[in-house]
Amino acid sequence: MNENAFRIEKDSMGELQVPAAALYAAQTQRAVENFPISGLKMPPAFIAAVALIKRCAARVNKNLGLLDASMAEAIEQAAQDIIDGRHADQFPVDVFQTGSGTSTNMNVNEVIATLASRSCGRSVSANDHVNMGQSSNDVIPAAIHVSAALAVNVRLIPALEHLQATIAYKAQSLKDVVKTGRTHLMDAMPITLGQELSAWALQVQNGVERLRAALPRIYKLALGGTAVGTGINAHPEFAARIAEALADATGLPFAPNDSFFESLSCQDAAVELSGQLKTIAVSLMKIANDLRWMNSGPLAGLGEIELPALQPGSSIMPGKVNPVIPEAACMVAAQVIGNDATITVAGQSGSFQLNVMLPVIAYNLLQSIDLLANVSHQLADKAIADFVVREDNLKKALALNPILVTALNPVIGYLKAAEIAKVAYRQQRPIIDVATEMTGIPRAELEVLLDPAKLAKGGIQG
Repeated sequence: MNENAFRIEKDSMGELQVPAAALYAAQTQRAVENFPISGLKMPPAFIAAVALIKRCAARVNKNLGLLDASMAEAIEQAAQDIIDGRHADQFPVDVFQTGSGTSTNMNVNEVIATLASRSCGRSVSANDHVNMGQSSNDVIPAAIHVSAALAVNVRLIPALEHLQATIAYKAQSLKDVVKTGRTHLMDAMPITLGQELSAWALQVQNGVERLRAALPRIYKLALGGTAVGTGINAHPEFAARIAEALADATGLPFAPNDSFFESLSCQDAAVELSGQLKTIAVSLMKIANDLRWMNSGPLAGLGEIELPALQPGSSIMPGKVNPVIPEAACMVAAQVIGNDATITVAGQSGSFQLNVMLPVIAYNLLQSIDLLANVSHQLADKAIADFVVREDNLKKALALNPILVTALNPVIGYLKAAEIAKVAYRQQRPIIDVATEMTGIPRAELEVLLDPAKLAKGGIQG
């Protein structure tokens, strides 16, 4: 078919040209013409969630006796095609569109109506049949919740659990490797690498628990509220039945919200979830930056570990290798933190009975989930699992660390210990040598008191 060919479509505002090969109709075309803003499209996961809602709605309306069986089955099959990823090029509406997401809702309605009409040989209406018992005002908030719930459960939580398990395994393997601890980026008392990594593992584990704590509000759906929350034009049983159908289809405990007015007028659940994603991003940035510092060098930095060499690091300096995975993780974290700021502002945009920044909430929320899931796998598999410890550098730093004298505080007092530390630092000598000269404590006793491995266990020395 000639790609420049058009057909005439008509909606309540009149006629206009639509590409002849398009499965969508007039309302989608109006949106394409009205919003040539970013070139960003709604995520495939979101489109699939809207289609899943349409599939379940058709079945519910059929079972309620409101929709002809053959037409309902045609709608279900058309929606399933979209869920399966077919016709992905038929959803051209920009993210920056009408704040209710009506353009995307109608885009999906029109594509399903076209496909269903072809398969059942009857005219299927995008509004009267595919959108039966629904409004953009409850479909789009529900699709945000459904798509986010699926993405968190299917992708993000498993990715974070994989990262946590990888860190925990590495920590266990390094439980006896002692290094200089640091506070304020300055030398501090000894710890083990296992102890250091155990903090990372718990950060990630806490992130998973934060997600699970937020999900109960995400499982509450707006469907059944229709235009303003009253449920106008929806069967009294529609809300409960479609939530049950979505729960059956996904295996997730979706249910009607306790107040459809809350579902439509605010996006607090999405804002809450985004806040937990931001916290996870902050955790990953801390872990990634620790890895970058520990890997720094190899000669002029800390040089405590060597990350896997993945690619050349410079277009001009031969042999240079950079910590590319931690750097990517830091950029992901920055993006997710920025997305959360956008979602926070968007969440404030609920005027009376409707939030009018729904598409940008959906886009940013799903992007954050995807980015965190993807980079968690990369951090686990390409940075943490196989980094090598440079124990020679760790031991060298430990031997010269004047802060080890802290262990002598209970024996000789803080002021005397500080004097010893200053001499050791000024002369760049091992603390045990200076302490032997300045305290009169037998060296054998000092070796016990200043043993870094023992100090890493904490408590009072002596």
